[in-house]
Amino acid sequence: MTQDEVLAVFEECGALLKGHFVLSSGRHADTYLNKSIVSMYPQPTEKLCRALATLIKSRFGEQPTAVIAPAMGAIIFGYETARHLGLPSMFMERVDGEFQLRRGFGVTAGQKVIVVEDIVSTGLSSRETLDAVRKAGGVPLGLACLIDRSGGTVDLGVPMLPLVTMNVESWPADDLPPHLKNVPAVKPGSRGLK
Repeated sequence: MTQDEVLAVFEECGALLKGHFVLSSGRHADTYLNKSIVSMYPQPTEKLCRALATLIKSRFGEQPTAVIAPAMGAIIFGYETARHLGLPSMFMERVDGEFQLRRGFGVTAGQKVIVVEDIVSTGLSSRETLDAVRKAGGVPLGLACLIDRSGGTVDLGVPMLPLVTMNVESWPADDLPPHLKNVPAVKPGSRGLK
């Protein structure tokens, strides 16, 4: 899929939004890609995840033995990508603020895995997930995501395979641009940062 085709999927699902948003990172933006809306629809989700699986296979071949996604937003995308790869799918959950494998999920020492994310902005959740995989004994080969909002500037320490790379500007809460200062902010994400 081309970048335009991926963004068209978001638009068709009503998931490419304009306004004033507080991102999971705590930063503010005037554009929000609501991947949760996309994941409501099986056909667009299948299409995007098939493209992610193709990207993973072209980079890593048969090396990965599992897919791990961070909860909550990437669980569906991780599962669907794993289905296309024919691999087991697991997800990380926060326990006392840190990602962990729970519910009987686990990796063996040295097991090669791919982390699947939905959207990467600052890379905080992605790095936390990669660190948790390592702490559990796994070896993250790379991270595949639908969208890299950082414009390719985030360094995760492993290869990042995005379907779309775009630079969506964001600002700290105490330094908003004039066009956002008087617009009420909406916090559509799930992480409890202020």
